[in-house]
Order: sequence, then structure tokens, then C-alpha cells
Amino acid sequence: MRISSLAAEAGLPLATVKFYLREGLLHPGLASSATQASYDESHLHRLRVIRALTGAVGLSVQQTRTILGLIDDPGADLYSTLGRAVSALPPAVREASGDDDPHPRARAALEALGQVYDPRYAAVAQLESALEAAEAAGMPISAERLLEYGRRLHEIAAFDLERMPREPHAAVEYTVLGTALYEPVILALRRLAHQDIAARGLRGEGGAPEPR
Repeated sequence: MRISSLAAEAGLPLATVKFYLREGLLHPGLASSATQASYDESHLHRLRVIRALTGAVGLSVQQTRTILGLIDDPGADLYSTLGRAVSALPPAVREASGDDDPHPRARAALEALGQVYDPRYAAVAQLESALEAAEAAGMPISAERLLEYGRRLHEIAAFDLERMPREPHAAVEYTVLGTALYEPVILALRRLAHQDIAARGLRGEGGAPEPR
């Protein structure tokens, strides 16, 4: 297809598609003349991935380039590649200081859960930041809550990884996009569950109407 058709199919302005080409986020099409090229489904898929990362996830062009580079060239160590990919996703965390134990809350939480983890993995710093914020606000995560959250989320993670593609390129794409795009779904479902449980409890007492 021509680049104009590609842009229309992807739901993007032509200028945006050309920008992605110039920036190297989108691979070149097959030249059909000195001034024209043809594009296929691989280009359309790539544009949808870029749109998800820059739109729904809110990554910058540079962050998106990092993610796409890891998808294109995951390397031999998939575990390390996935760690680098997750570190490019929000929330951003500050660099660890020179302390002997830069993530004491996260370490204690993960040890309480009995989870194997790499202290260099970006999510450890993200967990530390989240636990620190809850503590600073006067709402520290209790041991009971931590164990309950950890157990349920571990089940979700196992469900996800059982369905991860075996091919390295697809595995990185699946993990990164799944993390970025599915986590807001988990958050929204939790909030809706709160509403459902509260509404059912109030209706049982005759104190609230049916929600619309």
C-alpha cells in the first residue's frame, strides 16, 4: 500500500507517519520508484505499537525508540532485555544512592512474599517508591494487605507468562505492551470492584439505590 493508505489505515496523520520514518521508529517501505515506496502489514502493526506506546502509555519518542530497539534486537539474554524494557516504562524512579540497601521496604516486602527477585530490576525501585509514598502519607501497607495483594497478583503474573510467546521479539513486545496496557485495566477493575462491593453492602442495609 502507499504511505497515504498506510496512514489512513493506522488512523494517523500522514505527517506523523513521515515523522516516524525520519526518526527511525518505522522501518522503510519497499522502494517502488525513486520517490515512492510500498508498505505492508508489518508497517501497520508497527504503527499501532508506536501509537500505543506514545498515546495510551504516554512514552516520549526517545523512550519509544528504546522499547522498539529492544523488540527488534532482544539479544541472547531475554531476562535482561525484559528488565531494560520495563525500566523504560512509567513510573520513573530516581537512581539509587550509594546506600548499602537502597530499597529496604521493597526488599522486606519481597522477602515476606518469598519471591525470587533481582535487586537491579526496575520494578524493585518502583515498589520501593510506592511503599515509601504510602508510608509518608500515613497509610503504610500492612503485612496482611501485602500478602493478599502479592498472592493475587502472583496468580495474574503466572497467567500472563503462561501465554507469553516463545519467540524473543514477540516475547518482549508481549511483555512490554501487556505491562503498559493491561495494568490500567487491573487498576480500573479494582476500583469497580470497590464500587460493586460497597453498593451491594449498602443495598443489603436498604441504604442505597441500584447503581445505574
